[in-house]
Amino acid sequence: MFNVLRSFARPVSNLGIVLKMGPKVKIGTHNGTFHCDEVLACSLLKHAKSEYSNAEVVRSRNMDILNDCDIVVDVGGVYEPSCHRYDHHQRSFDHSMNSLKKDYPWTIKLSSAGLVYFHFGHQIISRLLNLRVESEEVKIIYNKIYENFIQEIDAVDNGIEQCEGSEQKYKTHTHLSARVKHLNPAWNEPNPDETKCFEKACQLVEQEFIDRVNFYGKVWLPARDIVKSAIQDRFSVHSSGEIIEFSNGGCPWKEHLFDLEGSLKVETPIKFVIYADTNNNWRVQCVSVSPFSFENRLSLQKEWCGLRDEELSKQSGIDDCVFVHMSGFIGGNKTREGALQMALKTLKV
Repeated sequence: MFNVLRSFARPVSNLGIVLKMGPKVKIGTHNGTFHCDEVLACSLLKHAKSEYSNAEVVRSRNMDILNDCDIVVDVGGVYEPSCHRYDHHQRSFDHSMNSLKKDYPWTIKLSSAGLVYFHFGHQIISRLLNLRVESEEVKIIYNKIYENFIQEIDAVDNGIEQCEGSEQKYKTHTHLSARVKHLNPAWNEPNPDETKCFEKACQLVEQEFIDRVNFYGKVWLPARDIVKSAIQDRFSVHSSGEIIEFSNGGCPWKEHLFDLEGSLKVETPIKFVIYADTNNNWRVQCVSVSPFSFENRLSLQKEWCGLRDEELSKQSGIDDCVFVHMSGFIGGNKTREGALQMALKTLKV
């Protein structure tokens, strides 16, 4: 049995008080060429528990050395969470998030990063954002981080093609695996410092992960309530219920809108969003058919596309127009009423 915490051993004197401190937790992984999954796995573990924060990373393929580690990732041929072994290379391994927990929809085979995230992700997010681990916020952010950050790394490490025919299996958001790969020492470098390169890779993925968690926790998630209120108030904007308004300016609304349309049982899909921009003008933006699609549920009128100012106002019959994008996905007007009319005239066509 491998214990995460070893027995306290080393005495340390501090102002005459003798304290007992245990040795550092050891995280084992393979040496040689490093990849994004084990780099991220090691970095994630240091945020999982306070006792892991100063863990020593041991890089080796010597099983005697690895067996002395508290946690081992991406090497050893064993997946056994009860003794903190997280490898995915063995022939018997075929786990995904879905196979480990049926509530999860993701079926991409896990790498060591995905395994560590599955077992420790909630605790990590809870600690980084100072939220209760059982909170709904942590659950929502956990899912978003896996889908938009970890899943790509799992897929690339396992050699899974992004598309099979017309089916897209996962989306690429960061290209982090390629960036980590480029941090390995050059093949012809005379005296490569592999440890220094590995540490540089750890710093890269750790900061990127923390940035994503902070974005979803402090920027993206707070917008959810704003979008929910806008959907619930949509009939006060127009009786069709197909236009929502953000009177205090735009926010990250797209993914929330698609999710909330389902949970709020919106019968008629929302077509347009109007909001004030940073120049005190107003925008009218089309809702796409899916969060990452360039196809709109309904684009602004074709005759308006590419026009600006007086020419656009004359063509549309709406005062104070500013522009309509060439693709028809967004337009601008100097007033709220003007932006609303741009949406309404398009709805009536």
